[in-house]
Amino acid sequence: MKTVRVLVGTTKGVFFLRASPARAAWQVEGPHLAGRAIYSLAHDGRGERSRVWAGAASMHWGAVLVATDTWGRTWDEPQEAKIKFPADSGLALKQIWQIAPGPDDEPDTLHCGVDPAALFRTTDGGKTWEIVHGLLDHPHRARWQPGGGGLCLHTIVRDPGHSGRMWVAISSGGVYRTTDGGRTWTARNAGIRAEFMPERYPEFGQCVHKVVQHPSRPGRLFAQNHWGLYRSDDAGDSWQDIARGVPSDFGFAMTMHPHAPDTVYIIPIESDMVRVPPEGKLRVYRTRNAGRSWEALTRGLPQRRAYDIVLRDAMTTDSLDPAGVYFGTRNGRLYASKDSGGSWRLALDGLPSITCVRAVVSDDRKPARRTEARRSARR
Repeated sequence: MKTVRVLVGTTKGVFFLRASPARAAWQVEGPHLAGRAIYSLAHDGRGERSRVWAGAASMHWGAVLVATDTWGRTWDEPQEAKIKFPADSGLALKQIWQIAPGPDDEPDTLHCGVDPAALFRTTDGGKTWEIVHGLLDHPHRARWQPGGGGLCLHTIVRDPGHSGRMWVAISSGGVYRTTDGGRTWTARNAGIRAEFMPERYPEFGQCVHKVVQHPSRPGRLFAQNHWGLYRSDDAGDSWQDIARGVPSDFGFAMTMHPHAPDTVYIIPIESDMVRVPPEGKLRVYRTRNAGRSWEALTRGLPQRRAYDIVLRDAMTTDSLDPAGVYFGTRNGRLYASKDSGGSWRLALDGLPSITCVRAVVSDDRKPARRTEARRSARR
């Protein structure tokens, strides 16, 4: 029997919501990792595995990567952080912003994006991690500047048909691409403006907020920037503005429809100085033609005195048809649509501030490949 789960990371722990494919009613479990800030979540369903990874941070223990194979009943947590900068780098880990499982034919490969901006990789299922030196030692690094949330490598996009090609997004560094598995990286920001820099269209230094890609069209990318909505049809070599028909081109959240490669969702914010929904209306905007036009999706969402905003990883879709779309707000509200955004309802209220949302459709009859799981003595 298939089960839909929504994984919700907050500033005070993780919550798991569970429902049948009808998505009519949700059961809520949590908080897990209570009291810890969860800025990244990923489900790893490769092979017989059903594992949830979480980047968990606390004021006392810092940021560590933890995992559960039992949907939160037990957690596998290292006694000391395995993701850490080389001693001679002079850098210290502040936050884990992104967790990206590798392709199916590399079942033990994962990447993590962190603050200060860097990329880490494991090829043994998380037992050991190495930093990707091609990015750490990049000559642009000294001129990257932190955005409002820090110097974050917050987005990792893989090319499913090209094992060596990957894009990362850095605030504020811009989009970088590798075609050789991370040995070398090139800035890919041509056509993306930077309102806050002396040069309006620099080679790098843009504050990109999110980049998404549909796996059926890996050469086409969409980006939400600190001012600007863009599409690239040439793997990031150039970008075109697609912000016609939206009330603001400032925002954080962006996600793809799972089955329609021309369909993208965003949630605009009034401006970088006034961070509320434009006109006090909480609206999801959808394009179904790769950004040539946009439509507001409002049914079931508050259209008066709405002050919630949505962070970059707090919107996602499930893989069902029709697709479910989910987003969580800084005010702790989780909204859900089971008809690809045509209508919405408040699935859960009263949570801590929501930082990230992921959705998983799983077969609960599939056996999980268990690891030695233990509860952290620090929990």
